[in-house]
This record gives sequence, structure tokens and C-alpha cells, in this order.
Amino acid sequence: MILRSAPASPFGRMVKLAAHVLGLMDQITVEHSDTIDPDDTIRLQNPLGKIPALITDSRVIYDSRVILEYFDHLGGGGTIIPQDPEDRMDCLIRNARNIGIMDAALLVVYEGRYRPDEMRVESFVEHQRDKIRRALDQIATESIEYTNDDMPDISQIGLACVLDYLDFRKPINWRDHCPHHVGFMQSFAAAVPGYRVTLPPGLDPSTLR
Repeated sequence: MILRSAPASPFGRMVKLAAHVLGLMDQITVEHSDTIDPDDTIRLQNPLGKIPALITDSRVIYDSRVILEYFDHLGGGGTIIPQDPEDRMDCLIRNARNIGIMDAALLVVYEGRYRPDEMRVESFVEHQRDKIRRALDQIATESIEYTNDDMPDISQIGLACVLDYLDFRKPINWRDHCPHHVGFMQSFAAAVPGYRVTLPPGLDPSTLR
């Protein structure tokens, strides 16, 4: 399998981290994709030109949500996505929230990166930050812990990727909203396979305090 991704992508990292957890990385070759480059073949592999995209022998799978479902299937089912209908739905909803935070944070980054100063719309940026704040405030009401012998589910994998991405791009200080989740991040980082090798480039794991 070939995974088209980018080192800084939180969506790509979520997929790579899930692959590490399930012991699938030895079956995957990660190939860098530049979604801004009109000549990048990602546009042929995924007509949306978005990452991650997983190329298998029979198809190209996108987006991250579908790839996570596929990895759970390869892992035997009920591994990173619960099989119980109620637990499954709760897990999928929590991870949809994680992905929504990633989307909003990425829009903040793009507004600063691709628009000249005189064309930036601060109200748009603040609208995205408000999405992140509301989601973090909801996350703060939920108890979450990780112990070393647990198989993390996709909502825990996604949450770790979200909080690290917020540390990486800094649109919001998540600790102002979820101070009790520092312990979750410390336990997760210490025990989950692939955590450190999938970190965004330059992000120091010692910031988890």
C-alpha cells in the first residue's frame, strides 16, 4: 500500500498513527504529496487533490475517515473502532469533532499563509477559532484516560493528533480549555507505538506538560 500524505498534515498523521497501533506500517510506503503543486499526481489519485489517500492493489481510498475504517477492517474489526453500535457511534462522533477542529485550524493557517496582509479577514479567522474553542470546551467536560495496555480507538488517536497540531500551529492554546487532558497526552505519548515518529516536524514532545 502507498499512503500519500505530508509530514505536517494532522489528517495524515492520524492515519499513520493508526497504522502503527495496528502493526500495519510494514505494509505501507509513505509518499509525500504537495497538494498545492498542480503537477502532483495526488490530483490523479484523488480528484479532490486532498490527503491522505491510500493506494491499494484495487482502489484509492480517501479520506482519513474511510482509511481508518479500512485499517480497522485489516486489523480484524473492532480494534480501533468499537463494534458495539452505541460505542461505535460515540467514537465516530468524537472523531468527527476531532476532524472538525483540524479543519478549522487548517483554515486559520491557510488564511495567514496564502492571503496577503491587506486581504486577510480577521472575522473569518476568529470564526474558525471559535469553532475550536467550543469543541475544546466540550472535550473538557469528558473524562478520558489512557493506560499502557489499552488499544486506543480512533477518537483517542484523533484527539492526540488534534492537540499536537494545535501545539504545532498555535491557533489556540488548548491547555486553557482542557488542562486535565495533559495527563492523557503524557500517558498516550509514552505508550502508543508510532507517537514520536509521526509528530509534526520540529514539534518537541517535551511540551506535553
